[in-house]
Amino acid sequence: MKRLLMSMLVAVTLAAPAYAQAPSPDALKAAQELAALMSGDTVGQMSAAMTAQIWPAIERQLGPKVDAATLTELRGEFEQSLATFSKAAMADAPAVYARHFTAQELRALLAFYKSPVGAKALQTMPAVMAELGQEMAPRIQAFQAELHAKMEATLKKHGYDK
Repeated sequence: MKRLLMSMLVAVTLAAPAYAQAPSPDALKAAQELAALMSGDTVGQMSAAMTAQIWPAIERQLGPKVDAATLTELRGEFEQSLATFSKAAMADAPAVYARHFTAQELRALLAFYKSPVGAKALQTMPAVMAELGQEMAPRIQAFQAELHAKMEATLKKHGYDK
């Protein structure tokens, strides 16, 4: 039953809607411009924010087991891998944007991000999201436990004990 619950949790977490309609070429072009504007320093900031959030736990876990030089090399590999991953993930952004926004809406977003407030949003949003993630992290484990208990109770109610 635990495997079933874990499978269900993974499926719910990773589920993504399927899109039947391809975006228009105009929307895709605007989305590519938006992604280029957003991916410049944003990817580096996202990587730095994620490193600041994730690395301390890795360092606590490995710190007593490895020497400082190894830990430094591991951090370098971690940061490089994260940057490569972030760039690859951002490569998918134009198609995703174009599926959710029209060309006109994308051009409006471009205008916003080129404005002073939009430029500030691009600059600060990775840090804001990292901070929100840090504040949310303690709640996630409790949420997972609560969800697991509710699903287990429902399965048990329907006769799926094991």
